[in-house]
Amino acid sequence: MLKQRVITALVLLAILLPALFAPMVWPFAVVTLLGIGAAGWEWARLNGAASAAAITLGVALALACAAALWAGWAASAPVTVWWLAALVWVLGGAFALQAGVTQWPTLAAPLRWALGLLGLWTAWLAMANARAVGINFILSVFCLVWAADIAAYFGGKAFGKRKLAPAISPGKSWEGVWSGMTGVLVLSAGWIAMDRSWAVDSASLYTRLDERYGVIGLMLVLIFLAAMSVVGDLVESLVKRSAGAKDSSGLLPGHGGVLDRIDALLPVLPLALAMSSI
Repeated sequence: MLKQRVITALVLLAILLPALFAPMVWPFAVVTLLGIGAAGWEWARLNGAASAAAITLGVALALACAAALWAGWAASAPVTVWWLAALVWVLGGAFALQAGVTQWPTLAAPLRWALGLLGLWTAWLAMANARAVGINFILSVFCLVWAADIAAYFGGKAFGKRKLAPAISPGKSWEGVWSGMTGVLVLSAGWIAMDRSWAVDSASLYTRLDERYGVIGLMLVLIFLAAMSVVGDLVESLVKRSAGAKDSSGLLPGHGGVLDRIDALLPVLPLALAMSSI
């Protein structure tokens, strides 16, 4: 399993890194567009779509991303898109988690498909726009989610006692959540110092938030984003449990599916752009 995970990770890096560091936005936008289309297919399957319908919905999502790219939105989308995504994730995420594993499938399938595809579309659009801002900016958003996840894992292992959502994700604890938030705050302090000391192509998310809101505002926004990364993770876990699936698919050997790798990023990407656009 470990060998398989490493090989898959190396292949993905070989595809993503050249696209990420290309001088133009479109190579990264196109590569990630294909991944988001696959995630759309996974979401539809997990929510009861038959094989042909799931493929159709995944292709439709990819085409919607391509239309946004053609319209120039991949470099500069309307700010209202980020606030629409914020509304969907904050209210929709709270509703889904409150409904729980047993109630989620009782929602009409077309509504579940639409919510998921809208979330994926806005996440892809935010990812492309973040790359247009600069490599330092998009990496700071990615690393926020990764730092929250890593710190939550080790904090939960060391201190975890109170379960966060045992019916959805039994391994998560409140102590892990607090540890993840602490990890993000530590990361932000180091990244801001790096922005001030080194020549970078763009200000990081942390520097932008610090300039707009000050230290206290920065901390509050980062705690909110770290919390929303947990919401993204829990929503995907809820959908998988309601479908009786361990992974979103087997597209990425050793890693599960695309959704398994990007679930925590889905709310954070558009919300990070919303918070830094004020």
